Amino acid sequence: MTRALIVTDVQNDFCEGGSLPVVGGARVAADIGALLRSWVARGPDAPAYSHVVATKDHHVAPGDHWSPEPDFLDSWPVHCEVGTAGEAFHPDLDPRPFDAIFLKGQHAAAYSGFEGRSVDGAPLADWLRAREVTEVDVCGIATDHCVRATALDAVAAGFPTRLLAGLCAGVAPETTRAALEAMLAAGVTVA
Repeated sequence: MTRALIVTDVQNDFCEGGSLPVVGGARVAADIGALLRSWVARGPDAPAYSHVVATKDHHVAPGDHWSPEPDFLDSWPVHCEVGTAGEAFHPDLDPRPFDAIFLKGQHAAAYSGFEGRSVDGAPLADWLRAREVTEVDVCGIATDHCVRATALDAVAAGFPTRLLAGLCAGVAPETTRAALEAMLAAGVTVA
């Protein structure tokens, strides 16, 4: 079995101080950063990943996804705009270990990392299959939005999927709970 880690949207705008902050986002960034340092060091306690990838909200002009009067369901304040500091990874998350970064949402709403493409234009599922990845772990921000969508799409694409819940931050307790229930119902393992 070959396992990959998918780090979902750990970007400045989704952490405290950003335009669409999630409480605990900075902690998640630091904790995932520590996990990646362990993986790079390949020490005895390092996680057994063959690949580590990331997704990024990467908005140019996403239409109704941005709104001056957002409903926080289908429309949101301006966030992760290409060329801004908010679109960058959080400073506690060093991107150098990533084998690939999948950009999503340039011109439309996109929640799942499986909607993204690498710089070479490869969709995430195709990229994983080309590297013979058979299982994935998912973590990041926000549990109840992009992490949920990424995990559900991973299962739908045929990858046994494990959510690293301790390396996630959710927007609200109710929606996070509902997201966890939806992921469990779809066959995601929650660790």
